[in-house]
Amino acid sequence: MRVRQLLLQSQRGFASAASKRTSLSIGLIPADGIGREVIPAARRVIEAVIPNKVRLEFVDLAAGFELFTKTGVALPEETIRVCRDGGVDGALFGSVSSPSHKVAGYASPIVALRKKLDLYANVRPVVSVSPNSNIDMVIVRENTECLVCRIFSFTSLRAKAMFIKYIKSESIENNADGTRTAYATRKISETASRRIATMAFNIALARGAARPSNSPLPLVTVVHKSNVLSITDGLFREVCHDVWNTGKDGEFKKLARMDEQLVDSMVYRLFREPHKFDVCVAPNLYGDIISDGAAALVGSLGVVASTNVGDNFCVGEPVHGSAPDIAGKGISNPIAAVRSAGMLLSYLGFNEEASKIDIAVNKVLLGDKNLLTPDLGGHGKTDGVTNAIIKLL
Repeated sequence: MRVRQLLLQSQRGFASAASKRTSLSIGLIPADGIGREVIPAARRVIEAVIPNKVRLEFVDLAAGFELFTKTGVALPEETIRVCRDGGVDGALFGSVSSPSHKVAGYASPIVALRKKLDLYANVRPVVSVSPNSNIDMVIVRENTECLVCRIFSFTSLRAKAMFIKYIKSESIENNADGTRTAYATRKISETASRRIATMAFNIALARGAARPSNSPLPLVTVVHKSNVLSITDGLFREVCHDVWNTGKDGEFKKLARMDEQLVDSMVYRLFREPHKFDVCVAPNLYGDIISDGAAALVGSLGVVASTNVGDNFCVGEPVHGSAPDIAGKGISNPIAAVRSAGMLLSYLGFNEEASKIDIAVNKVLLGDKNLLTPDLGGHGKTDGVTNAIIKLL
């Protein structure tokens, strides 16, 4: 299974077995806002680091809210097909400007892409490069259910054999007094909980294997709210415990520790004592919230990378949004996208190249502060940061 190759992980990232590829094809999905600036920057870094003997190809793929406003489609079938059917080896996604209000017919293309390709894990390393900080955690977020569920939707008996639609399970009712009531259905399944917990413990074991032999066992923190949501979060918690107790023929319990944290107190502890967390695993919504919060601990959303991982495909994705307030100004931070590209290369077996990217990025972050983009307190430009990274490769 491809995910197992992914989990031969170093201290700060993860990698598959060394690649013997002679060609590499990467789909580029810039989407909206600053995605159109940071994904080209990541492409430049990939072009600079991949050996000349590897035939490198990029495939431009469409998605986004702006595309929806023009065509009525946020995620074209062609984009899905190219990723699903082997048209590219992996992909990079930029950012999407999903509106905060309801827009008829629109659904987030990145959420849909995760589900169409069954990219069930969002893996987000949160690492500080400051010598005065020891923050080094990985947040493993379930990607396919929770409050954004997979719903089978059929318009006819004939369509039933052909068609599965992914939508949020939400509804709104008009009350007799003229007010409205909205509902959202939350889905937590044993299957999804088991595979995300398994990935979290595999990552923990890989991190532990990369540490000195006298180090404490790696720790997996299960994030939930089962004291209130005793059925849905209760199931997630129960399955995580079972994976720890019985998974991998007992290796998980032998080689890793497990604790648990209610999501509200998790946020508190994340800011008070972030150094105590190693690997955190959470349902979709909680994982989204705590990983964005954790980004503040290391400077900016602009430096935090992620990958959306399934059994057969990987999409690198910077954690930040589309930032329409700075789009087009040339000051967006490319580091999250560049790091996401490095994670994607690790998944594809280009471990040495990914390590070079990681080292170069860290040197830039620790170097001339004026070179950095405004989100990190500097006065730099996107191109300047990218050029500095490439120079250090």
